[in-house]
Amino acid sequence: MKIHYAIFFVALCTINTWARGQISTQDPVGPKSADWQQCQALTDRDARLRCFDQWAAQQPGAASRSPSETAAAASVNPPVVQVAPTAQPATEPVTITMRAPEAHNCKNPRFSELSRFWELEAGSDCGTFGIRGYKPISLSWIGANHVNTQPSSPSPGHTAAGITPYSNNEARIQLSVRTKIAQGLLTQGEPFKRDSVWFGYSQQSYWQLFTGDLSRPFRSTDHEPEVAYIYPMDLSLPAGWRWRYAGWSINHQSNGQSLPLSRSWNRNILMAGFENGNTLQLTARLWQRVPEAAEDDDNPDISDLVGRAELAGLWHPDGKNTLGLTLRHSLRAQANGSIRLEWLRALTNDNPLTGKNGLRFHTQLFSGYGDSLLDYNRRRTVLSVGLSLVDW
Repeated sequence: MKIHYAIFFVALCTINTWARGQISTQDPVGPKSADWQQCQALTDRDARLRCFDQWAAQQPGAASRSPSETAAAASVNPPVVQVAPTAQPATEPVTITMRAPEAHNCKNPRFSELSRFWELEAGSDCGTFGIRGYKPISLSWIGANHVNTQPSSPSPGHTAAGITPYSNNEARIQLSVRTKIAQGLLTQGEPFKRDSVWFGYSQQSYWQLFTGDLSRPFRSTDHEPEVAYIYPMDLSLPAGWRWRYAGWSINHQSNGQSLPLSRSWNRNILMAGFENGNTLQLTARLWQRVPEAAEDDDNPDISDLVGRAELAGLWHPDGKNTLGLTLRHSLRAQANGSIRLEWLRALTNDNPLTGKNGLRFHTQLFSGYGDSLLDYNRRRTVLSVGLSLVDW
């Protein structure tokens, strides 16, 4: 029996020696960096110290310290496990045809600018009757080459009785909001598309802030309600462009004044939107004025001066800057209309929802007809500098 125990003991020692050799051969660098947690879990003090010795031996700079020093340091300050960074959103915008299973979120940066703005896909849909931004909400100082001190119109009884000494320097305030009032009217059989009906309201006021002797009046205020229908599209065009939506709107614009300062018109507007990645957007609008009886027409020549078509482009060279160009044309041989150049720059840190913040430094240069209804027949050049809130 003693011989059997001796043979068993020798065999056990041999297996133990072989197993240690296999471990040292297969894992010459010792425990992995995460094995310190296993060492910390050991209750036997000597076994725990040996485990930390083995872990510390394979750490950078281990040769300059003794095993006991590295083990003691590791037991007091265990190493920090590096966590893999969270995957960032894809740089390429999600398209309708990709059918990405996104949660409904019109601020999701995985969708393109136009998709989020008009909520063209199921994933960029935020539902109905929520308040959205529309045109920039702005507060600006403006300086113009001249100001309309005696507004007039070709219609009888539409010329101011006297001259008001307004200043060329004034403030401009613009408010603009919209809400979706219906969706899914013509896209019920297409689960990833969302057509929609919107109601929007914009208001722009020119405030004679710097004319204290006139009691700082509001020189002109334009009101612009409209109803728009937007149909989503995803048609590939040359040079990387995509046709994203088509639409139609009924637009009313008036200054809410009585005679002789009353100005107003109504339009049917066809719209289309295009984009090239997340860098370039282009929108086109073509309108026809709704006819009015001569005795009711405040501004019979407004289409020939303000225009009948508009082409607007935005360029986002980086995450903080936006450059814009808007052209209006009368579509007649006498080419009236206007041009507007603008630059917007983000002033605050990024918004975690959209990847950017809505507050912008906003400067704009306008030249032509129609910067306000009261000045529809006066060519003006206007420089504005201020702050705008966009994409909120």
